[in-house]
Amino acid sequence: MLWTRWLVLLLCWGATSGEQQADETDQAPAGVRADSRRQRSPPPVEPLDFGFVPSAVYDTHAYYEPGSVGILFHMVHAFLYVVQPNSFPKDLIVKVIQQNMGGIKIEEWRKTDDWMNALLLQWIHYEAGFIVCTTVGIVFVVLVPIIATCFCVCRCCENCGGEMHQRQRKNADCHRGFYTVSLIATSVFIILGVLIAYAANHNVSTQIKSTRRLINTNMRDLKTFANNTPAQIEYLTAQYTTAKNKVLSDLDNIGPLLGGRIHSQLEKEVVPSLDTALRMAGAMRETKEALETVNSSLEVLQDGMGKLQASVSSERASLSNTLSDPACTNGAVSPTCNTIRSTLSQLGVNADYSKLPDVSHALVNINTILRTDLSNIVQKGYASFNDTPKLVKEQTKNIVSVKGMLDKIGTEIISFSKMFPVEASLANFTIFLGERQKAIESFYPQIDQMDFYRWIGCVAVLCMVVLVLAFNVLGLLCGTCGYDKQATPTTRGCLSNTGGNLLMAGVGFSFIFAWVLMALVTAMFVAGGNVEKLMCEPLANRQLFKIIDTPFLVHPEKKNFLPGMLFQNPNIDLTLGSMYRECYENNGLYHALQLETMFNINSFLNRTVYNRDLAKVFEGVKVDLQNITLLEQAGRDNLINFANSGIGHIEYDAYLAEVNKGVTLVDLLSFATDLEAQADQLPRGALENALRGHASSIRLIHREHVVPMEQAMSTLSQSIKKLQRTSSDLPVKVTNILSAIDAAEYLITHNASHVVKQEAKGYVQSLVGYFKQYTEWVKNSLTAEVAQCKPISNIVDSMEIVACSFIIDSVNTFWFGLGGCCILLIPSIIISVKLAKYYRRMDTEDVFEE
Repeated sequence: MLWTRWLVLLLCWGATSGEQQADETDQAPAGVRADSRRQRSPPPVEPLDFGFVPSAVYDTHAYYEPGSVGILFHMVHAFLYVVQPNSFPKDLIVKVIQQNMGGIKIEEWRKTDDWMNALLLQWIHYEAGFIVCTTVGIVFVVLVPIIATCFCVCRCCENCGGEMHQRQRKNADCHRGFYTVSLIATSVFIILGVLIAYAANHNVSTQIKSTRRLINTNMRDLKTFANNTPAQIEYLTAQYTTAKNKVLSDLDNIGPLLGGRIHSQLEKEVVPSLDTALRMAGAMRETKEALETVNSSLEVLQDGMGKLQASVSSERASLSNTLSDPACTNGAVSPTCNTIRSTLSQLGVNADYSKLPDVSHALVNINTILRTDLSNIVQKGYASFNDTPKLVKEQTKNIVSVKGMLDKIGTEIISFSKMFPVEASLANFTIFLGERQKAIESFYPQIDQMDFYRWIGCVAVLCMVVLVLAFNVLGLLCGTCGYDKQATPTTRGCLSNTGGNLLMAGVGFSFIFAWVLMALVTAMFVAGGNVEKLMCEPLANRQLFKIIDTPFLVHPEKKNFLPGMLFQNPNIDLTLGSMYRECYENNGLYHALQLETMFNINSFLNRTVYNRDLAKVFEGVKVDLQNITLLEQAGRDNLINFANSGIGHIEYDAYLAEVNKGVTLVDLLSFATDLEAQADQLPRGALENALRGHASSIRLIHREHVVPMEQAMSTLSQSIKKLQRTSSDLPVKVTNILSAIDAAEYLITHNASHVVKQEAKGYVQSLVGYFKQYTEWVKNSLTAEVAQCKPISNIVDSMEIVACSFIIDSVNTFWFGLGGCCILLIPSIIISVKLAKYYRRMDTEDVFEE
């Protein structure tokens, strides 16, 4: 059995695959665990695909469907239930076993002097039905020969129907018909009993082939189990490479993984501060553009204002001269001229841009500030912060050296799996199975021969009944066919007389065979019935397992029988019932035998899958981010200079006040339109034409001077408003930007250690998680997929099928049918004796004289 120990030890190597990590977690201080709840939960570990363990396909289907003969089996089971309706005496059997095994002292049972009588009474109560039936059978066996002897002597003395004289009765035909029908019915039932017994006898021979099939498939399944287990174990050990490669891959990518996690945590504070600085750099460029726009627009307005002033003054003087024409003194025209003359004062310039202050000083300051590229400085800050993964990779180069440790772990696992010659032992086991199968097959001819003799013996027994049936049937045929109603008892024909003699021959053979058959039936009933009730039924409902699994069954100091027999450790909580259930569900032998309680491999796991040296390397992950600079001093000075550039001292109100004024006192287009309307009121002539000319000149002035100035005013207004928005609280904005950058840099240089530790812990947990996945997968595989022990439960089920369904059910059905025949021979004897009187030729008869 050494090979089984080696197999067990190898199968259990993954039992406590995750126990070390679980122990370390349990030993962590409560405060640390409480803090971890408030911290960000680590990212989920990527699930690994270890594939599927090579599975074994077993051929045995331990299920039996008896077919039509099953009806007979159910009839026998129902009869046995009537005979023995009591429940299985588990407690009684346990007490008997414990007493016989010496597990319980006599003093514990001898509370009274009749303790043995108590057990005997319990057994008699349980076996009451069998005792009654057995008693009936014994009485039958004893009385039938006695009755037969007395019957023969009585008939020899011409009593008991032995006198060859028959009284004449009026209802003789009625009696004869009744006895004939009764004997036919009895014979039919006897024939049914013979057929039932023969079917059971034939079923045994038929199931011999099925027994061979079950033996062959069970042997083949055991070989499959033995051949497949080494490959499964090798697959388990080989899959360590999957976890190792994933760990190495993550270690090679420690920069993007760990650095990326650190970056994602810090960017919540860092990136917004750099974004504000970058936006401020854009605001500097927009400020320069706005100042340049203000300068150019102001020059355009000042130049245009002079030209507009000259054009408007000239046009006003010209219009005034036109209104001084003598034609305007005419009484009908005079009011119109006076009205126009009253509006001449509106022809003038409204805004004065010459008084607006110059912004050249602020523009010079901005140009000086823009010589320093703040955007480039901020981009350097971005780049410095985004180089966190690269920085992490450079600072964790020593972690990459863990590859050698992981290779060493894989070598140790493979070496451990090779420590025990499991493959050689299982090969020897396969050879052993082959030899046992050949030895079993060598008995097949003897079994066939013994089955043939058994079949002949059972047929011979049935032939005794068939012989009686033959005499009954022939007697009925001869008597019925040869009977003549006109013949008197003394003149009956030869055929009728032969029928009566055959019936009496049947009676004789019935007396000869009945008690022999009943003795055989009684013996088979006692044996087969008790085996069915005490073995087959408890095995079918697993009550038999409960007896074997009873604690302290064989010894008061040995709790469980099965682990005591297998492992010499009876305190293991392993029962035959639990083992059978696990194997029936096709789980692994490791789980079915609870081998985790036999071998403590924590020391092996501590040295291999996740040992302390590897833990120290992982825990030594440290990252220093103090070299990260978000904003250089030049960038800080640039922001401060921008705040002091002078754009906040520009007189925005003065600019907006002038810009909001109109270019002229009146809308020149409206003025020209009104002037044309006034001209339409004048009579046609030189004055009307002159006024229309002035209206056209005013429109020309609006188009050439006012429109360009209005466009420049709009541009100037937009730029002034943009500058006003930018300069609003500019020192405060710059101060806030610098404060945010300072806070981000302080977080990186001083408080980032907490973030680094947290993310490094999550990164290490992900690496450890791969090992946990592997060890958990190994444990689950050992539980459900490796060394699946379905062949063990199949062997138990096959033994139950062969012993109970094939043999015991057939034996019980045989005595059930034969017993019925024996019982029916009694009425057959009585009826045959009565009926023979009506067929045999009598010596004397009643004579009636007229």
